[in-house]
Amino acid sequence: MLETTTKLDAEAAVAALKEAVEAQGLRVAAEINGQANAAMIGAEVPVDRILEVFHPRYALRVWEACKPAGIDIPLRIHVWSDGEQLHVTARRPSEVFAPWGSADLDALGAELDPLFEAIVASLPEVA
Repeated sequence: MLETTTKLDAEAAVAALKEAVEAQGLRVAAEINGQANAAMIGAEVPVDRILEVFHPRYALRVWEACKPAGIDIPLRIHVWSDGEQLHVTARRPSEVFAPWGSADLDALGAELDPLFEAIVASLPEVA
């Protein structure tokens, strides 16, 4: 698991993550705003955002290696608050793909791990 705690506020962290995703040659396929969704039912929750990240060129490789593994893409980056600090977590692609037992997916996971590590590491950490 990739994890960091950042000194940025939620909006700045999400914006920085989106820039880092693009810098790594990936795309944000979707953004889920848990706070906004909770507000629709009258609930108030701390920051909870999910960025779904991938790229079509990698999706093709997943499908070629193991079509059922398509359930695991896009990969996710979770931005959340415990009320005091802003946290960012993501599973390494190699962790996500490992259960499929595919050498091709293992290779893809190993290729993508450094990209996701760089994305999470791009945020300034709490000192």
